[in-house]
Amino acid sequence: MKLIVKLIAGILLGIVIGAFAPEWVARVLYSMKALIGELIGFTIPLIILFYICSGIAGLPRGANHLLGKTVGFAYGSTVIAGTLATLVMIWAAPHLSGSISFSGSEESALKSFIDIQIPPLMGVMTALATAFTFGIAISQRQLTELQTVVDQGREVIDALLAKVIIPALPFYIAGVFADMTVAGTVASTLQTFAVVLAIALVMHWLWLTVLYVGTGILLGRSPLELIKNMLPAYFTALGTMSSAATIPVSLQASKNNGVKENIANFSVPLCATIHLSGSTITIVTCAMAVMALSPSMSVGSLTEMLPFVFMLGIVMIAAPGAPGGAVMSALGLLTSMLGFNDAAIALMIALYLAQDSFGTACNVTGDGIIALWVDRFSVKTEA
Repeated sequence: MKLIVKLIAGILLGIVIGAFAPEWVARVLYSMKALIGELIGFTIPLIILFYICSGIAGLPRGANHLLGKTVGFAYGSTVIAGTLATLVMIWAAPHLSGSISFSGSEESALKSFIDIQIPPLMGVMTALATAFTFGIAISQRQLTELQTVVDQGREVIDALLAKVIIPALPFYIAGVFADMTVAGTVASTLQTFAVVLAIALVMHWLWLTVLYVGTGILLGRSPLELIKNMLPAYFTALGTMSSAATIPVSLQASKNNGVKENIANFSVPLCATIHLSGSTITIVTCAMAVMALSPSMSVGSLTEMLPFVFMLGIVMIAAPGAPGGAVMSALGLLTSMLGFNDAAIALMIALYLAQDSFGTACNVTGDGIIALWVDRFSVKTEA
């Protein structure tokens, strides 16, 4: 929650400096933004490489039928949620008003005092392919030494995110909003913020309604009873903004819904890492809103957005277990597949972090449905 407060302070700081401060002050702030942006771009492939590789290599062994069902249901839920969000935004995007400056840095209203470039070690798709190649090999061949290297690499990126990038995000966003203020586009952008966030929250609740009503009907259970048992997990996630920190509450809630203990103990912690339907809804919603507000971009059709949604479901495996982790993992796809630049990325981060707790709560509450279905199909397999 402190991060959200800092985010809002960053937005206000950028607007005030852009509107009232001398130009050199705004340029200093914009220079900080440029440097932080280069660091983020450098880190994106490393997030994908180490987190996905470590995640695949560390998948539980010895319960292949449970693993396959849990991963399948989690990925299906994430993709369907993202697809529904795409359909809603295809309808809603034309009704959004305002515009943002989506020009390149050389056309920005402000100029940076420094021009430092930090090229990433590899492209996003190269990092993804490398992560899957090594992750599967480590898992299948039990390459413990290589897994140690990958896990330690993940710890390095964890520290970089927690100690440097995440704390620097308010300054990054402040620099972008200072630039938009000088360019005269900040008012129309802020007017749309509340609408986009409201759409994302409503879709979270609609998706949970679909999950629980559909599951209740198909399994012959009361949807109200199922959701009532999961409410403690939902509200815990609102406060912690972390799926991992909510695992103990989620476990107990799933067991209260009748999930067998061994299945709950396996599927709920795993889903906390790989099932991010709420985060996917938010990322798709905010991305399409930014595209709608950009004069140089257009909202993609369903067929144009589906590849992004399918890839997003995979990349969510790499989401660090920290506030803003999901959007940090998605930045690579936003830049490589949708063509987002610094201004659009900053808006995405701001929009995402403003609702991060609700997205996490949606993820966690959906985990209870995944556990129910894994439990049901495991019963059929054993029978």
